[in-house]
Amino acid sequence: MFANSRPVVSAQYAPHPDLRTVLARHQANVFQKPIAACSHAAFLRALAFWRTFAPDAPLILDAGCGVGWSTLFLAREYPECFVLGVDQSAHRLERDKSRLGAMPENLAFLRADLVDFWRDLAKAGIRLQRHFLLYPNPWPKSAHLRRRWHAHPVFPALLRLGGLFTCRSNWKPYIEEMSLCLRWSGYAPVIGTCAPGDSSITTPFERKYHASGQTLWSLRCDLDQKDGGA
Repeated sequence: MFANSRPVVSAQYAPHPDLRTVLARHQANVFQKPIAACSHAAFLRALAFWRTFAPDAPLILDAGCGVGWSTLFLAREYPECFVLGVDQSAHRLERDKSRLGAMPENLAFLRADLVDFWRDLAKAGIRLQRHFLLYPNPWPKSAHLRRRWHAHPVFPALLRLGGLFTCRSNWKPYIEEMSLCLRWSGYAPVIGTCAPGDSSITTPFERKYHASGQTLWSLRCDLDQKDGGA
């Protein structure tokens, strides 16, 4: 693993001034974009995988799982749960994982658009035990605020899934913005960092950022508990 990852460079070095306005707009309006037929078919396959393993098993979602290292780690860490790794890239999902050992039975990988997949889960009333969003594209340009998940129209659906939510990024403003959006939505997130040598450093991106000397920011929030917001 080469330690040659450059830190995120952006003219934005703090939470975006329009963040609360954007979030309020998404909270006040229903996201109307139709769910694509292929996305819904992927959702139904996910339900079938889950039911085949154990329909009563708690569900863990590794959203934007990339090549799936983190998904494998989670399946081994929580053998009593069913773990879904979802990514929109077939190329990343099909990356050879044989050197990582045998595939656990409580795991499935799925190609799907998260915007649709999150909404299908929410519409079905499915609740997650844990929800991981590890190193999403930070879209660091100020003009790209609405492409970040916490400023996207799908964010209210993500919150309805509940569970212990974990987000990590090597760009601090992303985590700060996510924290603010969660607080404004009535939750109590906690921000920290991933310590050197932490066994949870499980994705290629995370290991590369760590080896390059970058700070790895982490946010955790219980989406089954509200504190009233601010």
